[in-house]
Amino acid sequence: MNKINIVLADDELLFLQGLKAILGNEEHINILFDAKDGDHLIQQLRDAKTLPEIVVTDLKMPGLNGVEVTKIIHKEFPNIKVIALTSYFSKPFILNMISIGAVAYLAKNSTPALMIKTIEEVSKKGFHYDEQVMKYVHESITNPKDKKTKSTFDANYFTKREIEVLELICKQHTTADIGEKLFISPRTVEGHRNNLLLKTEAKNVAGLVIYALKNKMVSIENDSL
Repeated sequence: MNKINIVLADDELLFLQGLKAILGNEEHINILFDAKDGDHLIQQLRDAKTLPEIVVTDLKMPGLNGVEVTKIIHKEFPNIKVIALTSYFSKPFILNMISIGAVAYLAKNSTPALMIKTIEEVSKKGFHYDEQVMKYVHESITNPKDKKTKSTFDANYFTKREIEVLELICKQHTTADIGEKLFISPRTVEGHRNNLLLKTEAKNVAGLVIYALKNKMVSIENDSL
């Protein structure tokens, strides 16, 4: 069996070292190099004398995240196959990654055997989707809305206006206040708020605030309420 040249990218050092230890024991898998984040990965790919067949990348990384990394790889290195590795095993994330070029999707709690099998299948067939991923793919074919599904790691997931509304919500402004500040009607503000609830899957405004702070989407330090 020919060796499969791969590259790993993950900002969690212990997890990355674990991956290297597991995959490094496989005679038919060769790790060319690894990266601590998306920017590091892209720079190394651009400088590499030998390009990998497969890149296994985490989604949540500082700087360039896995979604933006996949877009760049798909554009600049079309022959490299991307396997998304993440804790976010939900429909929006999966469909988004597939739509921008990922050929496989692995949960971070997958077994080493499943990871090795996925790498082998991607090398052999060009892609590998398990039963759950295939279910989402089939649903996306029959549901037009799913074809436009994005994840929160996609730079275009939230509109500029939604981010503005979210920031003001986090600063505890009322619907009327937000409308006045952004020069839009209260009804329009409510529309943006409802879109935010749907996209973040938050149950209420408090959930929106927690989501925004957890994902470092807004800054509320220097604001006078």
